[in-house]
Amino acid sequence: MDNKSVLVIVSASLAILVAVIFSPAFRTYMQGNAITADLVVKNAVIYTSDPSFPWAEAIAIRNNRILAVGNFSSMQELVGLRTQSLDLHGKIVVPGFIDSHVHFISGGLQIAQVDLHGVKSKVEFITKVEQAVNGMEKGHWVLGGGWNNDNWGGELPQASWIDNITHDHPVWLSRMDGHMGLANSLALAKAGIYGGSDDVVGGAIIQRNGAPSGLLVDAAMQLLLPHIPEATVQKRRDAMIRASKLGLSRGVTTVVDFGRYFPGTSTRHVWDDFSEVYKWADETGHMLLRVCLFFPLETWPLVADALKASGRTLSQWLHIGGVKGFFDGSLGSNSALFYEPYADDEHNHGLHVADPDFLLDTVIESDKSEIQVAIHAIGDKANDMVLSINEALISRNGMKDRRFRIEHAQHLAPGAVDRFGKNGVIASVQPAHLLDDAISATKKLGEKRALQESYLFRSLLSSNTQLAFGSDWPVADLNPLKGIEAATERMPSDWQRPWIESECITMDAAVYAYTISAAFSSFMENDIGSLSPGKWADFVVLSKNLWNATILEDFPSVLATYVGGVQAYP
Repeated sequence: MDNKSVLVIVSASLAILVAVIFSPAFRTYMQGNAITADLVVKNAVIYTSDPSFPWAEAIAIRNNRILAVGNFSSMQELVGLRTQSLDLHGKIVVPGFIDSHVHFISGGLQIAQVDLHGVKSKVEFITKVEQAVNGMEKGHWVLGGGWNNDNWGGELPQASWIDNITHDHPVWLSRMDGHMGLANSLALAKAGIYGGSDDVVGGAIIQRNGAPSGLLVDAAMQLLLPHIPEATVQKRRDAMIRASKLGLSRGVTTVVDFGRYFPGTSTRHVWDDFSEVYKWADETGHMLLRVCLFFPLETWPLVADALKASGRTLSQWLHIGGVKGFFDGSLGSNSALFYEPYADDEHNHGLHVADPDFLLDTVIESDKSEIQVAIHAIGDKANDMVLSINEALISRNGMKDRRFRIEHAQHLAPGAVDRFGKNGVIASVQPAHLLDDAISATKKLGEKRALQESYLFRSLLSSNTQLAFGSDWPVADLNPLKGIEAATERMPSDWQRPWIESECITMDAAVYAYTISAAFSSFMENDIGSLSPGKWADFVVLSKNLWNATILEDFPSVLATYVGGVQAYP
């Protein structure tokens, strides 16, 4: 064969090869055998919460997880024929927010009940209750909550406020913190609470002129709550979905749910919600965001069994966190436990809601079963005693990655901050509470003690303490952006200067506490908390740059929320 023939054959072969390479069928074949993204988010300003690369401009997503993060040019090789593109035109993106402390189904139920949040007078309180009663069938319970007596000067409500308008309806209205509630006289009678009724251990029946005022504190609520008809399964399922939609609208993609358990209530509620609501939603495709569940401390053997059967992760939606116990009550109800008495109640130091020896023994057994433990503590003495429980736990069971949590950690005596950092105790705190407590803490503790002990976020960070931010919803609003604002500005409404300005933290630290630090605090950092390759693609698009917010009015709103790379809001 002469050279000319060889050249013709080679040229023809090359032409055929080029045609094949550039044919749609070949490109489809090659891309089908290469890793390509389902979605590429581009032209964005992305804060990742990953210290190895804190900022980026594009994300590639495949199978609901993050495939790559970086600049847009680095994503080109991941773009295939079926890859979709989301151009955010320079908008800010942050990881999906994790609310580290909610009572999720309680909040969802409360949305449909009497809402007393923000009520500022006795007249408004009564009017809200009267509106709820109008048209209600005789004998039905009037339920609701959210009231804060500090909003109208501090006077506590009484059954006499509402008896005349609710004589055909038993009433239970919980205070915003969940540690106190108001019953009308009909509800008290149903519960068998009359003049001279004895207090219960860990609680109090507030008396007035020798008769019950209608106010029950902490464990005393157990006298009345069993008489309230249980919410049906369908109502609780509706409440969970309602709560999820609210959370998504606020940029929340994961919640840590401590359930419908407070001192004086049944531990059964949390387990019923687990089986009848959360498992149902997971199995039927009704989960809208991710949920980490904590169960009552007393039920730790059941949690141990669940962990042995399935581990911490039940599905991409459901995660078993651990157990939670209570040490004291709340500041607003004068039941948080302090070394010194309340300034407005000189014979009262607060309450032990649970026996300290029982707590220690139960915590030790839970820890032996590799269960994460969280304990509620608000007062300075309560926090010190819970820190001592953790130290005894370390002495008994040894050092390990247990991530012991103190929920609230609101008021800390000298030396407590260092104990958090030294022993790796997580401070699960709620920034929005400081806005409510800025005035009441001074009234109840005195100015000096309030300024020295209250919401010491910056000090805790300086001691290398891990902060996990949350809301305690429905006690406070389910709104991480408001929590970030509270932590960075510490500016109560109508104030001209921050409350304890030295404890303000940076924007990075606040976002971190709602993202990767929150994930770490519940053993979920391998799947969520930062926009890192391999993690679920949960992210939020904001209307403005958080880092440019210099005054409160500059804080952004949520434009869109994505869970697993799929738009979940709006």
